[in-house]
Amino acid sequence: MDDATARIRELLTEAAETHHRVYRIVDGNDPDWASWYADWLINLSELPALLGRAPVRSELVYLLVMLDKDFTAQPREGGWEAFYALEVFSELGAR
Repeated sequence: MDDATARIRELLTEAAETHHRVYRIVDGNDPDWASWYADWLINLSELPALLGRAPVRSELVYLLVMLDKDFTAQPREGGWEAFYALEVFSELGAR
């Protein structure tokens, strides 16, 4: 895992922790979690700088939902954050 991907992994962990705090009254339950994560990642984190561009919000929401379905169907070693980070960088990083 390169530096950018490792940092994206850290941002995903931070987003998850922040989301759980924001939604603490419902124990983190948020059916529209991917929209919240995308907004936070694009507007309140270093993700755009790490990717070399700001992703379109809807594209990131779609990717997060797809990754959740993929990971839920077949968990990978390293946890969801590592899996998502690799895919987010691969799909959305500047080329």
